[in-house]
Amino acid sequence: MSRAFHIPGIIFLFIAFVLLFLVSISLPFLTALDFARVHIKSGSPTIGNNNGVLTELRYGIWAYCWYDNSGQRTCSPSGHAYQTTVYNDQNRSSWVTVGSSWTRGLAVHPVATGVTLIAFILSLSSHITMRLLAALVSFLAALLTLIAFAIDIALYAWVKHQIHNLDGVSSNTNTAPGFWLTFVSFILLMLAGCTVCFGRRRDRMGDATSSYAAANKRSWRDRFRRTSTVGPSKSLIPIHEPFCFDSDSFVRTAS
Repeated sequence: MSRAFHIPGIIFLFIAFVLLFLVSISLPFLTALDFARVHIKSGSPTIGNNNGVLTELRYGIWAYCWYDNSGQRTCSPSGHAYQTTVYNDQNRSSWVTVGSSWTRGLAVHPVATGVTLIAFILSLSSHITMRLLAALVSFLAALLTLIAFAIDIALYAWVKHQIHNLDGVSSNTNTAPGFWLTFVSFILLMLAGCTVCFGRRRDRMGDATSSYAAANKRSWRDRFRRTSTVGPSKSLIPIHEPFCFDSDSFVRTAS
C-alpha cells in the first residue's frame, strides 16, 4: 500500500522539476516562458535606446524582450537584476522605470529548481530515512517556489502600475505562462511532500504490524502442546504397594 502513495510523489516531483527547469531558462532563451506581458493598445511608446514603436513587452528571469510595430523581436543582454525604461513617445517627454530591485528576486526560481532535483533524487531511495528527507526537502522546495511566485506577483503588479501611469499610452498587462507554471509547480511540490510522507508512514506501520504478527504467530502444533515443560507431576493420592504374606517368616517369628 505504501507504493500507492510513494510512486505518485515521485511523479509529482519529476513534473515539478521539469516545469521549474523550463521556467528557470526563461527569456531570452525561451521567449514564451515570461512572467508579465504588456500589450500596447494605443500610443507610440519606445523602450531604451530603441526608436521603434513598442507593441509588446515581456519580462523574464534573465532578460526582457520587446516587439516593435514591424513585428521584430529584440531582447536585452542576458543578466541578473535588469531594469527597463519605457518612454511615452519618440520625444521621450514622459517615462517610467521598472528597477532592478523588482527583477533581482526572480533568481529564486533556479534555486527552487535545484532543491526540487535533490528531493526527486532522495525520493528514489527505498530507505525510510531517505524518504523522510525527501518529504522534508519537498516542502522546502515548495516554500522556495511560493516565495518565487510571490515575487512574480509583485513584479506583475508593479509593471502594470508603471505602464498604466505612462502618459498618452493605453496598455493591457497580463500574467504570462511562466507565472502560472510556477504556481502549478508549487501545488505539485506540496502534493509530493504529502504523498512521500504518507508513504513513509505506511512503511513504518507495515513493519510494526509484520513484527507483531511474527512474534505472536503460533503453529497448529503449538495449540495441542502442553503449556508446562516440567516433568509429570506426582499424584496427590498415594498409591500403596500390594501386601505380600510370607507364611514361612511368620512361622519362624512365632516360634
